[in-house]
Amino acid sequence: MTMMTPPPLEQQEDEEILVPHQELTEGPQPMEVLSAETANALESQQVEDPPTFKYRWTIENFSRLNAKKLYSDIFYVGGYKWRVLIFPKGNNVDHLSMYLDVADSATLPYGWSRYAQFALAIVNQVHGKYTIRKDTQHQFNGRESDWGFTSFMSLSELYDPSRGYLVNDTCVIDAEVTVRKVIDYWSYDSKKETGYVGLKNQGATCYMNSLLQTLYHIPYFRKAVYHMPTTENDMPSGSIPLALQSLFYKLQYSDNSVATKELTKSFGWDTYDSFMQHDVQELNRVLCEKLEDKMKGTVVEGTIQHLFEGHHMNYIECINVDYKSTRKESFYDLQLDVKGCRDVYSSFDKYVEVERLEGDNKYQAENHGLQDAKKGVLFIDFPPVLQLQLKRFEYDFMRDTMVKINDRYEFPLQLDLDRDNGKYLSPDADRRVRNLYTLHSVLVHSGGVHGGHYYAFIRPTLSDQWFKFDDERVTKEDAKKALEEQYGGEEELPQTNPGFNNSPFKFTKYSNAYMLVYIRESDKEKIMCDVDEKDIAEHLRIRLKKEQEEKEHKKKEKAEAHLYTIIKVARNEDLIEQIGKDMFFDLVDHDKVRAFRIQKQLPFNHFKEDVFKEFGIPVQFQRFWLWAKRQNHTYRPNRPLTPQEEAQSVGQLREVSNKTHNAELKLLLEVDIGPDLHFLPPPPKTKEDILLFFKVYDPEKENLRFVGRLFVKALGKPTEILSKLNELAEFPPNEEIDLYEEIKFEPNVMCEHIDMRMSFKSSQLEDGDIICYQKSLTSANRNQFRYPDVPSFLEYVRNRQVVHFRSLEKPKEDDFSLELSKLFTYDDVVERVARQLGVDDSSKIRLTSHNCYSQQPKPQPIKYRGVDHLLDMLVHYNQVTSDILYYEILDIPLPELQGLKTLKVAFHHATKEEVAIHTIRLPKNSTVADVINDLKTKVELSHPDAEVRLLEVFYHKIYKIFPPGEKIENINDQYWTLRAEEIPEEEKSLGLHDRMIHVYHFTRDSNQNQMQVQNFGEPFFLVIKEGETLADIKIRIQTKLQVPDDEFSKWKFAFISLGRPEYLQDSDIVSNRFQRRDIYGAWEQYLGLEHSDTAPKKAYTTNQNRHTFEKPVKIYN
Repeated sequence: MTMMTPPPLEQQEDEEILVPHQELTEGPQPMEVLSAETANALESQQVEDPPTFKYRWTIENFSRLNAKKLYSDIFYVGGYKWRVLIFPKGNNVDHLSMYLDVADSATLPYGWSRYAQFALAIVNQVHGKYTIRKDTQHQFNGRESDWGFTSFMSLSELYDPSRGYLVNDTCVIDAEVTVRKVIDYWSYDSKKETGYVGLKNQGATCYMNSLLQTLYHIPYFRKAVYHMPTTENDMPSGSIPLALQSLFYKLQYSDNSVATKELTKSFGWDTYDSFMQHDVQELNRVLCEKLEDKMKGTVVEGTIQHLFEGHHMNYIECINVDYKSTRKESFYDLQLDVKGCRDVYSSFDKYVEVERLEGDNKYQAENHGLQDAKKGVLFIDFPPVLQLQLKRFEYDFMRDTMVKINDRYEFPLQLDLDRDNGKYLSPDADRRVRNLYTLHSVLVHSGGVHGGHYYAFIRPTLSDQWFKFDDERVTKEDAKKALEEQYGGEEELPQTNPGFNNSPFKFTKYSNAYMLVYIRESDKEKIMCDVDEKDIAEHLRIRLKKEQEEKEHKKKEKAEAHLYTIIKVARNEDLIEQIGKDMFFDLVDHDKVRAFRIQKQLPFNHFKEDVFKEFGIPVQFQRFWLWAKRQNHTYRPNRPLTPQEEAQSVGQLREVSNKTHNAELKLLLEVDIGPDLHFLPPPPKTKEDILLFFKVYDPEKENLRFVGRLFVKALGKPTEILSKLNELAEFPPNEEIDLYEEIKFEPNVMCEHIDMRMSFKSSQLEDGDIICYQKSLTSANRNQFRYPDVPSFLEYVRNRQVVHFRSLEKPKEDDFSLELSKLFTYDDVVERVARQLGVDDSSKIRLTSHNCYSQQPKPQPIKYRGVDHLLDMLVHYNQVTSDILYYEILDIPLPELQGLKTLKVAFHHATKEEVAIHTIRLPKNSTVADVINDLKTKVELSHPDAEVRLLEVFYHKIYKIFPPGEKIENINDQYWTLRAEEIPEEEKSLGLHDRMIHVYHFTRDSNQNQMQVQNFGEPFFLVIKEGETLADIKIRIQTKLQVPDDEFSKWKFAFISLGRPEYLQDSDIVSNRFQRRDIYGAWEQYLGLEHSDTAPKKAYTTNQNRHTFEKPVKIYN
């Protein structure tokens, strides 16, 4: 399952989005997202290996491509035609967009469908390990004939010639496509086929599912969880032990896949947490720590330690004196190196490798001073259940980023940690314990560092039969699938299509083992114990059996739904209860009234007997009205049932009343009660009689309530019922009142004044209409109330919105809430926020909208008066509405700020090492010269007349010296660093044959391609003179950089052109190398200083996103 979040324009850098390609219109677009359930549903169960093809597409003159989109040649896989589709400048995003396309979709027959798993990659032609690859799976059809990644990789990285993705302006794209036959997901029964059930994926919880299945299939662990004390009053969503017990019980006894929502709720996670992919190792530690804490003081205290805890000894032993220091430490899992190790044993060898402390690194021994010593780790004991975390992800210091290690790494079915006479064991280890382990489970990660899918291979009984637990799906697998195919590394596939790259390809396998669980042979019987119902608390069995019975009951109801009709009966009591509390418009919420489930063939007159039993209203006093949905989207009583209709069956009546053919029949029960509180027969209803409903509004209390219904004559006038209305509202008999008709509330409120002098018919009133009334107000006392009349109150109710405001500096914490109207203007909103914050000038308030998908502030703030109303600030892509806004308090008014260009400039002092970041604000029509003049007022110069220049630096190279007259409006400091520095005197008076060259620091990765150059540090210019040797230049460079002699003697110097170093000798004439002027970009030809990068990473950053969040795994409860 690849991590996916819509929409494409507001993602963090490491998010990836899988979408049909759709040419995106300008502006953010909500994208269709591949759900985990769909992805897993489509994975097929194969007997034979499915057809796979690997295709390479080489695109020359890539940076000069003008086409918006480009297709590859067609290639065949599984008898189908495929091609790759790219958007070289992005599909309206600042990333390369890339998709797999069904080449002949336009000519395929209606209803065609095919399923493929595929990977797309941009090859790094200099450094293979930096190739960017993303894989997914999709069911292709007429509506979605292409699928892939709108944001595959950033354009800035792709087009940077030093990164290795474009070499000689050539881009290489690999596609690996596997076509699978699709078995209908719904027809596959995991329980029937394997005896086990899977776990449902909540969005990106495959990593959690694979871990939970592994823990569940350690019976001793499961038994301990069952024995954790819980009570019948606990709720699973608030209790981790009960939620885990419930989950394990369902895995053990359910016939279908099990949901994990109760468990994640017990963790305190919200929906967003469930869509954040986390690290299995981290979750394993956090969950075990939490369970260990919850088990304290219970009968199962110490279980986690007993199962998973081992101990090792860290030691330092002096060679020449009798001194040894040891420290015992515990572990629950072991982190094993993958890089540089061929298998588990070589990782253990490396783990216990002895380090020599000598020379400058001698050990300070107590009472013995500095001594040569040996330092290492040995194991005191191993746990019954050994969890090995394979270090597949490592930090690459060269690129300052995480990378995935896909190297081949073998692991045995049986692991002997007593090998070679117990070389891993400390002298204190108990040699009577046989540390022979058998493999229980293999957790697999498929994908790259930015996301992927997790699943597990498990031997639940340690037999020869393996099972693959892949979210909801459980399948039988052979040992080769679980072991050898998860070693990782490369595989070689010969070309199956003549004419396309006939040489065989080597492709990295991106699916590989990430965590191994071994069980000690001597503890096998104890760990793999029987777990049955007697281990499960009685209250838990009762609760879960009741849940199962309810589930079965609902399933039965669903199966028999076609035999029944749901009749929802609304009464006067419901209207009184709901209006003014739960609702203000229309009359009733039908989901909150009494519902009856009645067999369709039952005569309606018999149903009236059920109503009598329920409400105590005799049949002869009941009259039922049908409801109707009007064209203006209101829902009102329409007409009473006729005697003939009441003689029909319930099913016939529903069909007459309901054009949408759903299973519900909605009715209003009319009952009349006399002064003596006895029931009265329903009054005769003629065409002249109109049934009206009445609500009363109190402007002082801002309250609306239902007071009753009346029949009126069509030709009668409101004046004739005034006394009755006053009586219903408990007003004085002669109170003057104003009447309004509530007409509609979607999309806008319509509530019109009723003329008392006109008849009801002339006012176009009919059965089911609503009249709202209130005491008449004089023009003087209207000003006393916020909402003096019914229309203004209903307008307020329709548009009121509680908005939660957060400081942009603390975007996860609500600061305060305000009740506002969605119709408030921009000025209204900022004025209310300013008042709340005690800010005198509301124009200094800047607001930012909320991204409902990422749960973060949007990257761009709202411009001054850039939206008309509050509603525009809250709507997210015309789909969902948020109730969160972020605020900032500016130091200058926003209109003034928007008229300025803000740049962050790093000023490098001429003689001091310090770098100061300055924020420069100037009018947008200003020039670079204006920036420099403003900067001069803020910095300390070496002398008053010093000249300053502005440079563009990107990835430790100088790409541009800004001309003083260049306008600043189009300068981008989001990705590039703007550096200001004094111009050295030597550069001001260049001789005829003098050259100013670029000088950059670089290093190389000794483990990788020796030609690969990685730049770091601060680049600079240097003037070289004709005939000047490297030895002469070295003296000036050492003086400039103030590098000590012993360190500088280790530096190497090279002429580098297009990333390839040519090392120089002291006697070489440097100017001879810098003769060509026709190369592409001066930064591609420079003097390189090779030495180790000892500077701390990210000493300063001038270009950073406005908002970045890295979420660790947290269990809150």
